[in-house]
Amino acid sequence: MDLYCVMGNPVEHSRSPWIHARFAELTGQALSYGRRLAPIGGFADAVAAFRADPSGTARGCNVTVPFKFDAAALAQHLTPRATLAHAVNVLSFRGDGIHGDNSDGIGLVNDIALNAGVAIRGSELLLLGAGGAAAGVLGPLLEAGPRRVVVANRTLAKAIALVQRHAALALQHHVALEAQELRAVPGTFDVVVNATASSLAGGEVPVDGSVLKPGALAIDMMYGPAAAGFMAWARAHGALPRDGLGMLVEQAAEAFETWRGVRPPTATVLAELRAIVDAK
Repeated sequence: MDLYCVMGNPVEHSRSPWIHARFAELTGQALSYGRRLAPIGGFADAVAAFRADPSGTARGCNVTVPFKFDAAALAQHLTPRATLAHAVNVLSFRGDGIHGDNSDGIGLVNDIALNAGVAIRGSELLLLGAGGAAAGVLGPLLEAGPRRVVVANRTLAKAIALVQRHAALALQHHVALEAQELRAVPGTFDVVVNATASSLAGGEVPVDGSVLKPGALAIDMMYGPAAAGFMAWARAHGALPRDGLGMLVEQAAEAFETWRGVRPPTATVLAELRAIVDAK
């Protein structure tokens, strides 16, 4: 049996096993996908233990917090988007070593474009945060062709560093890219993406509602109760609120296709998962 897993700490809350099980059912793929709790400071050993599992052949794993940087360091081969992000959430075990990719950004782009039906090309886009979550999505967002992207962060130096790392890609795709402090974001935006830890910590939305154009898409990378505050803020300011559940399904589909060579039907799985989450 081909084995896959999601590895993190904590990991018991992860919806990835359910998502990949549905992908496998809908595409006729035979595989086993589970959860693996890795100890802090012991990610490489946890991956080695998974690969030595006698119950089957380990083919790959998804990586969640706080190990995406550890996964990038462990991989011997990185895709360009993983190299740019400095973070990996998809590991593939192949004959020539461990391959690392980052599917978060393309997952977000696909959710915005395909599921939310909002065009990124030519838009004004605000990315809140400059940590690992923001770094994982900025490259694919730039490749989607917005007119302007502002990266806003509480610590301006982190935003500047992230912008500088992506400057060449922004230039290649004719995107105006700049860094700002959260308290001093200029202008209004068609799309606002929350990649800060504010939702996870239960804190207030770290930017004023005036950044939202009427009818703007405001999307939180978290989902469920963690995203409720941000979504209420977006709704109160006349924006279209969206959580990160679609991004979760779309980034999983990217990993599944990398591993299995077949694209799963994300719309079906997202609708089913949405019903489960909303029921709770």
